Amino acid sequence: MFNAFEVITTVVVGVMVGVEFSVAFVINPILNALPEDSGQLGRAHGGRMLGAVMPVWYIGSLVLVAFWAITRWHHHGTGLVVTAGALLMLSVIMSVLLLVPINNLSKTWTPDNRPADWKEQMNRWDRFHYVRVAVIIAAFALLVAALT
Repeated sequence: MFNAFEVITTVVVGVMVGVEFSVAFVINPILNALPEDSGQLGRAHGGRMLGAVMPVWYIGSLVLVAFWAITRWHHHGTGLVVTAGALLMLSVIMSVLLLVPINNLSKTWTPDNRPADWKEQMNRWDRFHYVRVAVIIAAFALLVAALT
């Protein structure tokens, strides 16, 4: 039973990593290349959509990893799982302190009400997001290593 739980947890975190990687390296570059205001409107829509889903996914992943660490405390790979949990906690803290404030503003922007520095704010969000993606990739890799 615990083996299935460990695999499910790893898949949940892995799919989250895939979504965030895609946002960073596929979706946002596509949106940035669109003409006129289309990219900004697309990013605002994505911010609303993913802004509703990702908090549950991040916290849920962290809870799953914490449960794994607690229930398998004296088993092989627990140190890797605890470290992965710490990285996921870091990603949540980064999200709350750095990314969510920008996202909460940008998801309401339209071409008529966006600030003059909206591109700089999007670039800042992207830079923070790249770091967050690296952190959650590391957490995912540690979970995979803990399975072996």
